[in-house]
Amino acid sequence: MTVELAVLAPALVLVLVAMIGAGRIVIAHGSVEAAARDAARQASISRDASSARSAALTSARAALAREGLQCTPTVSLDTGGFSAPLGQSATVSATVTCDVRLSDLALPGIPGSKVLTSRFTSSLDPYRSRGDR
Repeated sequence: MTVELAVLAPALVLVLVAMIGAGRIVIAHGSVEAAARDAARQASISRDASSARSAALTSARAALAREGLQCTPTVSLDTGGFSAPLGQSATVSATVTCDVRLSDLALPGIPGSKVLTSRFTSSLDPYRSRGDR
């Protein structure tokens, strides 16, 4: 019985650490998705493209901090919808990228970090003024 435990214990520990790593990636991906959703929503209620960029970055950082994810996000914003004429449907899209650290797991085969990316699109109100109009 002792020999069986000595053989199985390392394998069980390896499986446990792998499950913890996978769980951290899934939770972090959910946090990045929430940050992209918040960034797109905040950008969609802005009046112009420059304030949309600022609001999206601030919102993404706040969402990731609220979720406890320690990373510096990269937020790219597609603000082409702000140039659409009033009365026409338009959207704004936010893409949030975050480099999540996994090096503290010290598991062979698991990289030191994983880059997670999420994109979300939000509609602009077709009848609300945009920009300098």
